[in-house]
Amino acid sequence: MRLLSAILAVLGFGALGAGVSALPVMAQEAGNADEGAKIFRRCQACHTVTEGQHRVGPSLYGVVGRQSATAEGFPRYSDAMKASDITWTEENISKYLENPRAFIPGNIMAFPGLRKEQDRLDVIAFLERAAEAE
Repeated sequence: MRLLSAILAVLGFGALGAGVSALPVMAQEAGNADEGAKIFRRCQACHTVTEGQHRVGPSLYGVVGRQSATAEGFPRYSDAMKASDITWTEENISKYLENPRAFIPGNIMAFPGLRKEQDRLDVIAFLERAAEAE
């Protein structure tokens, strides 16, 4: 979330220079963890946010900042996910959640994606909060 805040701060300063208030940009771009928890219910058939508790998909506990295909104890990563070699930054998580198959072609996650940016920001805020709660 700190990275997102830094990016928003930079964008906000640019907006101020253009004579536009930065507050609406930042308010619109902030994720709401409570709303993210509601949206995450769609993911719970395959994922948890409990450390080490995997389902069909890996636990998403601590996923923000983690390298792809590295959740300890999860054995079923696709070859595409293993080869992706990305870090799950807020930006990469958002791109993946928007269209998983386009972001990492050949991955096996059977999820069509979250088209609304705010939904993705909310889920990311929820994932960050879940990792901080323990």
